[in-house]
Amino acid sequence: MPGLGVKPIALTAQAHVFEVLSEYWGFGTNGSITLHNQEVSLNYSGFALSFTDGTYTTTNGGDLFNATGTWTYELVRHITLDNKEEVSMLELIPGIFEFSFTQVGGAVVAETSGNYVIT
Repeated sequence: MPGLGVKPIALTAQAHVFEVLSEYWGFGTNGSITLHNQEVSLNYSGFALSFTDGTYTTTNGGDLFNATGTWTYELVRHITLDNKEEVSMLELIPGIFEFSFTQVGGAVVAETSGNYVIT
C-alpha cells in the first residue's frame, strides 16, 4: 500500500555477503581451479561448495577443503575458514563466485601448496 512510510531495511555488508554466498556453488560450464595459474580442475572433478549461516560443505574438495566446517566473515571481501585459512573473494555476485587462497605445506602434499583461484 502506498503512503505507509515503511522504508526497506538495508542489509549489512555481512548479511549481503551471506545472502549471495548461500547458493550452491558448482563448476557449471565455466568453472575452474587453478594453482599458480595452471589449470588443475581435473584433480577436483565434481567440486562443489555450499554455505549456510556459519557453516560450509564441500564435495570433492580433496586436500583443499574439509568436507564440512565453519566460516566467519572478517572484512569486506574476506572470509576465514575454521582451519584459519583466509579466503579472498575476488568476485561475488549472484551466479558468480571467484575466490583465492594460499594452501600452505604442513600435512598437505607439497605439490598442492600454493596460490589457488577457484571460479
